[in-house]
Amino acid sequence: MPKRILIGTVTSDKTDKTVTVLVERKVKHPLYGKIIRRSKKYHAHDENNEYRPGDTVRIEETKPISKTKTWAVLDRVQASKGVAVEADLEVEAAGN
Repeated sequence: MPKRILIGTVTSDKTDKTVTVLVERKVKHPLYGKIIRRSKKYHAHDENNEYRPGDTVRIEETKPISKTKTWAVLDRVQASKGVAVEADLEVEAAGN
């Protein structure tokens, strides 16, 4: 049986060797016909801790790695735009 492959966005990398991936899909409402978004979070195995929040990744279904992990990250589809870094600059007051 082929393994399922999903594409999603990394939302958390706080746990060791694990990333949380948010996968969104669009479905048609059964009565009204409007297209609505459904999302689900998956815990995926990240052996080298190389993926960061905001990265778009492909995950593949695997045998159970732990209680909640049955997915593994295959590769990065798109890197994140970058995390905002708070600057610590001294700004002089304009009205001396």
